[in-house]
Amino acid sequence: MNEIAIGIIAITVTIIIYSLILPIHKKVQSPLTLPIVAVSAIMILALLLFDIPYETYMIGGQWIEFLMGPAVVALALPLYRHYDMLKKYMKPIFAGVTIGAFVGVTTGLFMAKALGFERELILALLPKSITTPVAISIGETLEGPLSLTAVFVVIAGVSGAIISPVIFKLFKLERPIGRGIGMGSASHAIGTATSMDRDALEGSISSIAMILSAIIVSILAPLCALLFL
Repeated sequence: MNEIAIGIIAITVTIIIYSLILPIHKKVQSPLTLPIVAVSAIMILALLLFDIPYETYMIGGQWIEFLMGPAVVALALPLYRHYDMLKKYMKPIFAGVTIGAFVGVTTGLFMAKALGFERELILALLPKSITTPVAISIGETLEGPLSLTAVFVVIAGVSGAIISPVIFKLFKLERPIGRGIGMGSASHAIGTATSMDRDALEGSISSIAMILSAIIVSILAPLCALLFL
């Protein structure tokens, strides 16, 4: 079977599974039914069950990965729709994202050092809370292992999407602005997609928080690496 056929099959199966999971998640609001979680788990099990190498799946999966860029750009639409609201709250949004970026980078850095992580692992961990393309670019600058950087980014995004309802309930965080800042700062694109499902305004705030966080972390991560590693 040629690569094009394999790619088409991989994409088709992924889309079908996603299409089946999405209505289930809308009816059953649970972290376990989040499409990013459920679809990933099903695809991993399928690859293991049928003994399909990950590299074979990625022949088609890379086409889906390529669409991440346009998908992030498409988030500009809700930003435009809520421009007045974003302009009104720009100062608290910027302050919240700055604090979130600082906490995200420094806590990962110092906790990893306290646990005795090797330098390469810490370098991979620093840009964990920003969207994958930017995190990979920072990882290249830091000369850390890019594959681990990608793994940490996915973990940050998925864990944020899973535990965010519990965190919001625990701290009684009900306003979409606060929720959006938290999701965009900590869980990048995956968190933003989750926020968009909950509320359009929350998703818009999360979008701009994700963008601002990427800019701030791109400055902060190399600086922390230079000072503390």
